[in-house]
Amino acid sequence: MQAKKVTQQSNHQSGHQSEQQPDTSPDINQRIANRLSSLRAERSMSLDALATKSGVSRSMISLIERGESSPTAVVLDKLSFGLGVTLASFFEEPQPDANPLVRREAQLQWTDPQSGYRRRNISPPHFRSSIQLVEVEFRAGARVSYAAGLREVGIHQQVWILDGSLEIILGDVHHHLESGDCLAMDENNAIVYQNTSKRPVRYVVAINTSSL
Repeated sequence: MQAKKVTQQSNHQSGHQSEQQPDTSPDINQRIANRLSSLRAERSMSLDALATKSGVSRSMISLIERGESSPTAVVLDKLSFGLGVTLASFFEEPQPDANPLVRREAQLQWTDPQSGYRRRNISPPHFRSSIQLVEVEFRAGARVSYAAGLREVGIHQQVWILDGSLEIILGDVHHHLESGDCLAMDENNAIVYQNTSKRPVRYVVAINTSSL
């Protein structure tokens, strides 16, 4: 996603909400740290250059690269714009001999320490593909608002609801999605995600990265 001003809020949760704690283990933090450092080096970007492009402070980027900070989804989203990659890129590095098959139990899970939203990387890790699949569980009462994107070329994605309901607002257009519904959109639009129901919603995001 793009560098954008993000606001998040979560209302009181119902008894149906999952109680899983955020995965901010040293292993996950170090994986993110290594990938951020590697992606920045590949682009010959200094800390100052990435800070200017992404809107994330130089000191915060340095802390993340040293594995001393657990970055939120908001921060990773801004950094992904600055580096010209997707958020999922922080969890894996493409390899030429990667296995095209990944079992569910081996799929990486990560929970945003700020919002509590949980994501599972469905696509085989390290496998080179222009398509990325991510499963998300979004808390009851939660709302995430992204300002208009700044990418020169928008990343196309589709959101498919597995269970529950979700409100997605694209600019001035409001979409109410129920289980089984699928919405196609580009990430260079202002986007608001909100779960106004009393239980979590699960959905899959299919991302086309061919424009990157």
